[in-house]
Amino acid sequence: MELYQDFLNKMPQAEQRQHVEELLNWVMTEFPNLKAEYKWNQPMFTDHGTYIIGFSVAKHHLAVAPEVAGINQFKDEFDKRGLSYTQNLVRLPFDQAIPYDLLKEMIAFNQHDKADHQKFWR
Repeated sequence: MELYQDFLNKMPQAEQRQHVEELLNWVMTEFPNLKAEYKWNQPMFTDHGTYIIGFSVAKHHLAVAPEVAGINQFKDEFDKRGLSYTQNLVRLPFDQAIPYDLLKEMIAFNQHDKADHQKFWR
């Protein structure tokens, strides 16, 4: 977690900081094969040099960026859960529980879909 400490320390609200720290710890525990990285002022995780998932913070939500293919794969699930999303990210409101089951599916999808991918981005 040391890699992300400066990022977390910049978050003014302790509750949001705890929310994000919990999520990052969960990713590192659930997917120990992913490499934790900090690029473009964002915590992200890679596998064999290719991007898998990244996170950023806004005032009222945590943004999860699984690339366009990851968004397209889970649009129906986002709609079903009432989650707001764009072409590049899905918003997880800070006042709601983190949907770990959905995040697990998103990360697993990207790992499988990019298993033979040689570049950072799709």
